[in-house]
Amino acid sequence: MTILSRRACVLGSLGLGLGAVPVSALTRAQGTPMPGTPAPGKIDVLAHRGACALRPEHTLASYAKAIADGADFIEPDLQPSKDGVLMALHENELSRTTDVAAHPEFAARRRTVTVGGHTLDGWFIVDFTYAELKTLRLKERIPDIRRDNTRYDGEFQMVSLDELIDFVAAEAATRGRPIGLVPELKTPYLFTSLGLAVEETFLETLSRHSYVAQAPMIVQCFEAPTLRRLRERMGRRDGLRFMQLVGGEREQPFDVVLGGGTQTYGDMLTDAGLRDMATYADILSPDIRALIPLGDDGRLGRPNPLIGRAKAAGLQVFAWEFAPENRFMAADFRDGRGDNARNVDGSVAEIHHYLAAGLDGFFTDDPGVGRRAVDTFRRPT
Repeated sequence: MTILSRRACVLGSLGLGLGAVPVSALTRAQGTPMPGTPAPGKIDVLAHRGACALRPEHTLASYAKAIADGADFIEPDLQPSKDGVLMALHENELSRTTDVAAHPEFAARRRTVTVGGHTLDGWFIVDFTYAELKTLRLKERIPDIRRDNTRYDGEFQMVSLDELIDFVAAEAATRGRPIGLVPELKTPYLFTSLGLAVEETFLETLSRHSYVAQAPMIVQCFEAPTLRRLRERMGRRDGLRFMQLVGGEREQPFDVVLGGGTQTYGDMLTDAGLRDMATYADILSPDIRALIPLGDDGRLGRPNPLIGRAKAAGLQVFAWEFAPENRFMAADFRDGRGDNARNVDGSVAEIHHYLAAGLDGFFTDDPGVGRRAVDTFRRPT
């Protein structure tokens, strides 16, 4: 068990074994055109946990809003239940995003974990079965900032990957356009060390859905070995891409931490590291501030040459993530209405600045704003 940064999770111990999964249903002959295959120069709008600036994250309402507002892809963060069902959830500790604390039948599940000097108290997803998780209701994660979202607290259940794929397939059929999925496998090395075959569960889940054999998909992870294995298992087809997420240059992927290695994300971002990355991934995706850092005054500085170096290695460059509230923007684009005020024009202008630096796609908490930014952007000539 561990406590990590933005894209990590704290997990309890449990065992689960799954056999190998055939992947014939997940692949097509190379060269067969697929709906949603990116056109040259296309900029992809990725809905970060749905439209989480407007609806509580990872709810069907959040995903539906993202699709209605023009997202090309919607993102489920994936974590397993106690009985091995992959659920769309970012927070591993359940009390911030669900009403678990209001369920007396689960009071005894509360516990404290301390790893690496970090302590977290609460209820953890891997201590609950799928059926138990479905009795919880989701709520807004940052109510002090996104107050309007709290009106939806308690309306929605947690969603499994199975349920989400069915939902996206229905939306695509209704709207007559492909809607992509950009699932993130979270800390798979850790799950494997606990006996949880997350990669196999992921492939098994995909194999049950014909939609994912033809829909656009970007598989993302911070851990390179998982992406290498999934690329080998899933093959190469139009519409299927793999995205290497990276943290700060001095940080280490969690599989490296657990394995006692020395590799940092900075090592992965050398020219040699990028060339190696391009053998298994199609996209590099760091934090937006790694691509254009902020100065001491909170304003944007000079673009990092990483964008050009990554493209020279054969990678597209995406980034996470833009948000429409003033507090999350560079000072260049904020207006004077307060930190929590929604500032659409400022967010569009900030996204334009990054697109001009060469970004090929991006995560946004508000896909409607992202869609507007892409549709109004003109690359410098």
